[in-house]
Amino acid sequence: MARYQEVHASLVDWQTFQSGAGVGLANFRHEKPWRAPSLLLEADPPHHDAPRRVLREALAPPALRRLRDVWQEAAEDLLDNVLAERGEDFDAFDALAKAFPLRVFPDAVGLGPDGRANLLPYGNMAFNAFGPVNDLVKSDAPRVADLSAWVNAQCAREALSEDGFGARIWAAADRGELTQQQAPLVVRSLLTAGVDTTVHGLAAALYAFATHPGEWQRLRERPELARVAFDEAVRWQSPVQTFFRTATTDVEIAGARIPEGTKILMFLGSANRDPARWSDPDSFDLTRDPSGHVGFGMGIHQCVGQHVARLEAEALLTALARRIERIELTGEPRRHLNNTLRSWASIPVRVRTAR
Repeated sequence: MARYQEVHASLVDWQTFQSGAGVGLANFRHEKPWRAPSLLLEADPPHHDAPRRVLREALAPPALRRLRDVWQEAAEDLLDNVLAERGEDFDAFDALAKAFPLRVFPDAVGLGPDGRANLLPYGNMAFNAFGPVNDLVKSDAPRVADLSAWVNAQCAREALSEDGFGARIWAAADRGELTQQQAPLVVRSLLTAGVDTTVHGLAAALYAFATHPGEWQRLRERPELARVAFDEAVRWQSPVQTFFRTATTDVEIAGARIPEGTKILMFLGSANRDPARWSDPDSFDLTRDPSGHVGFGMGIHQCVGQHVARLEAEALLTALARRIERIELTGEPRRHLNNTLRSWASIPVRVRTAR
């Protein structure tokens, strides 16, 4: 499915298009997954309900409001350090898009300082594993055991600080809202989906502004557009390109018969540029209302941490808009290949600071 109408309809119809058989190419009805399935992404009601409710409450607006000033200060500090240490020429992916989420998000979850560099390769491995089993998956194989063991260890109660998102999930288990076995899996879902998607969403925004100087000036004049800019970048580049669903019954979509048990590949990136839904869809445009894009999914499986990502983006883009007059590419950006993610390995830029 590539058109917005069909993709959106399938995302919200979890009864007909289930996630519990896996959101990758493998069908969990017939194949054993490489790890315990995600209680949020790879489960349907009723198994999906309690984990999502607990995570939604852990990430509720009051918790995020407490992070706003802390993250804004962290973004300003990061930019100061980048400019002081690297000057006005640097790799925006490495210095900003990757560095900022790895600095603030693990703190918010309650992780300790050691080993955070494992989060990106673990997420990369998880998104590659949605398939197919190609050279990208095979290249991850030597690190699967070590990365999985490290992430699983971070999900244990004793590994987490007492004031983070992870501790709130464990507290919900103590109240009986989750089982003790479910709690670490919910923390794992947060770590798996909360880093790579934000990193590549931020990279999409930085790439967009480096190639659209007029839109950068628009943001500088109206920094309150930072969240709109992030959503438009997510629509425009779709860091998560695809997801699968499985038909629970024979169903007809756009005149085609989908047999029960069939895997359906939904092209989120295509839906987000469908000219039947978006005017001038290939343009990055801050005057557009990007709400309704499917870059974070839709329906009951819509990304529960999307507001965390938006807050991170708001902090970083606002800090940049205050200090940076212009962003421009100094070379060809390099893509990082992944079976599911549209991502970068490098975005070389030159910035001009406000005088």
